[in-house]
Parts: sequence; C-alpha cells; structure tokens
Amino acid sequence: MVFPIQIPDDAPFNAEQRAWLNDFLTKALSGAKPDNIAAAPAVPVTVLYGSQTGTAEGLAKKLTKTLKKGNFIPELRDMASYDRAALADEKNLLIITSTYGDGEPPDSAMELHAWLMSDAAPRLEQLSYSVLALGDTSYPDFCKCGIEFDTRLAELGATKLYQRVDVDVDPDAPYAEWSSAVIALLAPPADSASHESATVAEDAEEAGFSKSNPFPAPVLENRNLNGPGAKETHQIALSLVGSDLAYEVGDALGVYPLNPADVVDEIIANLPFKPSAVMLGSGEEVSLRQALIQHYDIGSLNKSILQKWQAKSGSPFLRSLVLADDKKAYDDFCWGRDLIDLVIDHPADFTDAEEFVSILKKLQPRLYSIASSPLAHPGEVHLCVGIVRYTTFGRDRGGICSTFLADRVGPEIQPRVFVHQNNAFRLPAEKKTDVIMVGPGTGIAPFRAFLEERKATAAAGRNWLFFGNPHSATDFLYQDELSGYFSEGVLTKLDLAWSRDQKEKIYVQNLMLHRGAELWDWLQNGAAFYVCGDASRMAKDVDQALLSIAETHGKLSAEQAAAYIAQLKKEKRYLRDVY
Repeated sequence: MVFPIQIPDDAPFNAEQRAWLNDFLTKALSGAKPDNIAAAPAVPVTVLYGSQTGTAEGLAKKLTKTLKKGNFIPELRDMASYDRAALADEKNLLIITSTYGDGEPPDSAMELHAWLMSDAAPRLEQLSYSVLALGDTSYPDFCKCGIEFDTRLAELGATKLYQRVDVDVDPDAPYAEWSSAVIALLAPPADSASHESATVAEDAEEAGFSKSNPFPAPVLENRNLNGPGAKETHQIALSLVGSDLAYEVGDALGVYPLNPADVVDEIIANLPFKPSAVMLGSGEEVSLRQALIQHYDIGSLNKSILQKWQAKSGSPFLRSLVLADDKKAYDDFCWGRDLIDLVIDHPADFTDAEEFVSILKKLQPRLYSIASSPLAHPGEVHLCVGIVRYTTFGRDRGGICSTFLADRVGPEIQPRVFVHQNNAFRLPAEKKTDVIMVGPGTGIAPFRAFLEERKATAAAGRNWLFFGNPHSATDFLYQDELSGYFSEGVLTKLDLAWSRDQKEKIYVQNLMLHRGAELWDWLQNGAAFYVCGDASRMAKDVDQALLSIAETHGKLSAEQAAAYIAQLKKEKRYLRDVY
C-alpha cells in the first residue's frame, strides 16, 4: 500500500528528516532505488487518550500497535496519568478522546483538559499534533472535548499535522482515515509497507466473534425484575457457549438491535417510490425492508437529517426550521419524534431507496454494563436493562434496543453481541481493598457483577452499596440476592434510597451525606469509590456530595477537596461508568 504524501512547508519534519524524504522521493520518482532507506530516523510519537467507556483507549492501543510495527518510537499515555510537564518537550502528539455528558471531558481527561485551557499552559511551537474526537450527534455539544483540545493546541502555537476528524458513534471508518493520514505524514514513504503489514495483522486479529462479527447469543432468561407498576427492568441472561467471547467484571456487552418490523412496514408504505434493493457499505445487496430493520437508525432525529430531509420536502415548517438554524428549535422538534413522523407529516420526494437511505445514520450497537461475573456464571453473560416505553404525538414508542430485548428476541431472533472492554472500570487488584459502590436504578448492573466476583474470589475487602429507585415494594432490583449477600457478610453495608416512598424525596447522594463521616473513614483507609448510572444528574450530584464530605469530614477547603477528588481519580480509586 502506498500512501499519497504531500509535504507542506510547516510539516513536522526536522532538517534531517526533510533531506531524507526529498532524496527518497527524487530517486523513487526517477525510477532509481533509494539508497538511504535504512538510514531513516525513527519518529517519536506520543499517543494520548481520554476514555470514559474504553472506546478511545482501545483505538489508542490499536494505533500504538500499528506504530510499533513501523519506523516509530511510540509512547501510549492515559491522560489521567500523563505528566503535563512533558507536553513542552513533545514533538508529535496524536490525541484520541471522547466526550460525555453535557459536552464534558471524560473523567480521565478532566485534569489535563482544565490545565491546558488555563493560563498555566505553555507555548507549544515545537509540537505537531492531530486529534480524533469521538462523539454522537444525538447529543448536544458533539465532540466538544476533542474540539477544545484541537482549538487550544493551535492557540498555543502547535502545528496541526492533520485536520481533526470528528466521529459520529461508529469509529471504524473515521479511525482508518485519520490513522492512515497521520501515519503517512509522520512516516518515511518506505515505511508504508510496514504500515500495510500492521493493518493486515490487525485485521487478522479480528477473526472470531467481535464488534464487526457479533455472536448470535441464545436467550436463557428474560424476566421483569420490577413488581406491578410503571417501571420495567429486565434481567436478561445470554449464552456465550461456542463464542470464545470472554469478559471481566466492569466490561460492557454490545448489542445490535433490530428495528420493529411494523414501524418499518409503515415507513415503506408511505414512501413515494417503489421499494427496491439497496447496497450496503459492505457490498451486500439487501431489500429495503431488511436494510431498515437491521442496518439503519429509524428511531432518532437530528439536525443533519432534518436538513437533508428538508431539501427533498416541500414542508414550509421544515424550511423555516432549517432557515432559522436555532438549536433549541431543532431540539424541541426532534424530542419525541422518529423517522416515521417525517415520513407521515412532512413527505419528501426521494427518487429511490438508495437516495432515501443515504440520509440515514447506521444503526449502532448499544452498550450495556455487564451484570454478572464469569466466575459465578460460566458461559453466560447477564444484563440489567431498563425498558423504555412512552407515548408522544399520539404514537406509542420505545427505546430501540430495550424493547428489542424485552419484546422481540427469542429462539428465532437471537441478539447479536460482542464484548466491549472497559479497563477504566475495574475492581481493585488488591482484594483487601474496601469498595464503595453507588448505583441507583440500572446502575446496579456492574455492582451485581462486582459482588459476585468478590464472593467468588473470597476478597477480604469490605463492600458498601448505595442503591436507589422510586419504590421499595416494586423497584428493589435483585432484592433476594442483595439481602443474601448482606446476611452472608459479602455486603458489609447496604444503604437504600426510595425516592417516592415518602413526601421528601431521598436519593443516593442524600444517604451519602448522611453517612458522610463513615464514608470518609473508608476513603481514608484506602477504599475505592465507584459510580454507575445517569451522567447528567445523578453522577454530578454524587460528585458534589463527595466534595461536600471531603470538606465537612476531611476539614478541607473547597480547593483542597477538589484536589483530593482529582487525586482519587488519578489513583483510579474514583471510577465512573456513566451514560
């Protein structure tokens, strides 16, 4: 494989490298064999990642592995443990970072991000860099963290090696584009063969079941954990026998859903063209119906789809919406609506199926925190899934994947799954370490797995769980199991917050504050603190409660408390699996 290389004036090559490249290209283009291939100096590269659920970390490791097979000296660094003083001496920096919550940096990137945005950050004229930003256009502030790193490095005088690439959920194609480009710009042309062999090796490693080749998992159990009432949370047990898939507690399971066939049929019935086959990106040709059920997202709208739809529609309302280009107006319209609403209420004149699907996003897998330990359930993986159902604009709707798992899987339709590693959410290696877990609602999932693992390994450390839900009578998920662990002593402390069982709402963060003195003692004795659940509200409230406990019971100032919490994160004693 030969990569096209253009060497701009500000390309990140020193005089020796530039002379080598010029000599190589001159001889290569003239047909002569370059005589200085072996003399090419190795290129130092630092790969720096900020990861919340493990995706950015996985891509960073993949890139580092590729660089090691070429003429590079790569160093892989987690932003959480990166020595920021080293930034002033870096030559080539490749950043891969996600964004989560309301446009926030991942936990591992927060400290470096705050420092880099401050006046304390140094000038970086010596640095060449590029950013791969991971995000999701379904959320506000798409790729904000990556954008801010990119913009700030440029402000500090660094040279952009290659344009930032923003990833909308599925990183495979954008990562391939970005990594090939930066490697081509950093590497001598002769090293392209090494890059090609590295890519082939990585493709070979994908053999077996994986994200690109998911395993059809038989359903062993599918039951509602809630009592009679509005909430519906399913315990779903899947068989992994014959898959060779392995996981650790803290990992997530990726599930590829199928869209509801009745909604797809209604969409097709209201399209202005005769349905025909469509060509997928893989080169496979399938019917429009199969494509909409299995391959395209019909359950969410965003600004990009509305703009493309309006171009084919005569809807005066959509035209005014697009012309106004108001974020709140877009969000208000998209809330509670799906693709079917555009098809029915704002017809568009697509000429054929290919043109129609070209404006749609790919249907993405959903990641669920694994709720089981492989030691407790060999050959199985368990999920704890909140089923989303609601009615808007006169139509019953639901979460695409949650209703798929609750209603549509069975002997003939098996969910296609893969394991998503999350090294940023692991139990302490030292089994004597105490563990504090905060997981209301379906946030209990990984902590059920933690407790199973701690019991199976006879971990000596104490375990403290904060769990909450609206009503104790109907929403005490895994009540028998947790009560059993408490009776056995596996669960040392169990604090329960029932928000609707009394006039005053009580949440897990309220119980944390109530138990603040003891919680502080646990932390002072080296306990690890874990949070799983909603990122926008619960996780922020828990974080504030932890800061308050540090101030009140640790006698720290607000600044000292913030520094203490930051140190917990750096030591990987404060870990979050939030979404």
